[in-house]
Amino acid sequence: MAEFPVSQTPNHQQSLTDAGAKTAPAAAGIGLTTGTLLIVANMIGVGVFTTTGYMVAALQSPLAILAAWAIGGVAAFCGALAYAELGAALPRNGGEYQLLSRIYHPAFGFTAGWVSLVVGFAAPQALFSMTFGDYLSQLLFGDAAPLPSWNPPLVFGLLLMALLSVMHSVHIGTGSRAHNLFTLGKVLLIAGFIVGGLIWGNLSQVTAAGEQSAVSAIKSPIFAVELVFVSFAYTGWNTAAYLAGEFRRPSRDIPWSVLAGTAIVTVLYLGLNVVFLASGPLADLASAKKKVGHVAAANLFGSSAGRFVSWMIVIGLISTLSANIMAGPRVYEAMGRDYPLLRFLAVRRAGGGPVVAILLQALVAAVMIVTASFETLLAYVTVTLSLIASLTVLGVLVLRYREPGLARPYRTWGYPVTPLVFLALEGWMIIQLIRNSQMIARAGAGEVIVASAVTLASGFVLYYLVRPKTARP
Repeated sequence: MAEFPVSQTPNHQQSLTDAGAKTAPAAAGIGLTTGTLLIVANMIGVGVFTTTGYMVAALQSPLAILAAWAIGGVAAFCGALAYAELGAALPRNGGEYQLLSRIYHPAFGFTAGWVSLVVGFAAPQALFSMTFGDYLSQLLFGDAAPLPSWNPPLVFGLLLMALLSVMHSVHIGTGSRAHNLFTLGKVLLIAGFIVGGLIWGNLSQVTAAGEQSAVSAIKSPIFAVELVFVSFAYTGWNTAAYLAGEFRRPSRDIPWSVLAGTAIVTVLYLGLNVVFLASGPLADLASAKKKVGHVAAANLFGSSAGRFVSWMIVIGLISTLSANIMAGPRVYEAMGRDYPLLRFLAVRRAGGGPVVAILLQALVAAVMIVTASFETLLAYVTVTLSLIASLTVLGVLVLRYREPGLARPYRTWGYPVTPLVFLALEGWMIIQLIRNSQMIARAGAGEVIVASAVTLASGFVLYYLVRPKTARP
């Protein structure tokens, strides 16, 4: 593949944009179905099966819990509307890296790419792999018997990560078909679980008053903190932007993939949480913590149903991890094309994915598997990505003002209200986290804010280290 170094032109920002356009992959093969399923797969991970247990203990109000999931869905959909416009107007691989470079300055884009590697994809990939290993080990060895000395959870997680990385490196078509199959299976299993729960669950518990009223729970600072974890469960609605250059018909398929995928996940999340809350006493869910799906299934259908939920989560994690490996390396590949010192990241096998970029993400995730703190890492991921997503959504308003003549095959529905709603919700969540950092132990709020600031600052430093210093003749 030909390279177009950014240093060939005096205007570095413009050359970044041109290079991204000229070097988009030639064999664009993603259609509407794969794009939609990619978003669904990347959004539905472990968050929805773990977050509600903590929320019950914190909020003690079923209606407030459903309100949090509904607000999370509204925020995701409003953000998706903005990303759909940007993706259709600027259809290049790289997600926020390309978009922020184009809208603001290459330093902002590079920092977004750095955040994508450390926070956006490697950290979740580590979490998904670890959770996959835990659930599969529990299914195969049970709770009673001691695990073998070879540490099955760690081995299973690393093995899945390695297999999916190789698959997506070798052949894009095979990876896409396998990804679609696992995603469809995940959606059907979740839909079946929701239908069964609505039939056999006690729906009166959903509207019953908890230990505190819904209004007082929503007004409390802890509600905004719980939204941090809800937001993590919704992350992934912007996945199509990372592979925008590989869509067959980007002007049509990117907007519809983003909107359809986000709408499907929002409906499934609300349905799942209604079933969780209808499954039994709130005290059971609060004590379940991360295993709220397992406990809800056991309450509804019997103890053996817990294994069904565990298998459902295992299948879902395969799909989510696959989507993560498909999307993330496209960002680093785009950075490799634009920055000569990072050229090795753009190595791509014929018919396959960006090999070195996939390997880099897998290595970073493998390191995180042995160093991650689950809850603090979730908050760190969510807060940092919220800042980058907010800057990108703001870019819709910036481009509308600065470049009114830019071709926009799709325009954001409800503009400018929907982008402003997204920015307001994300800002409120982060401000509450900062204001109440001393009283919120669960999120490790102070550490999260510091870690996010350090990550963003290090991205700017790295940009000035690797950017081309002089223009070539």
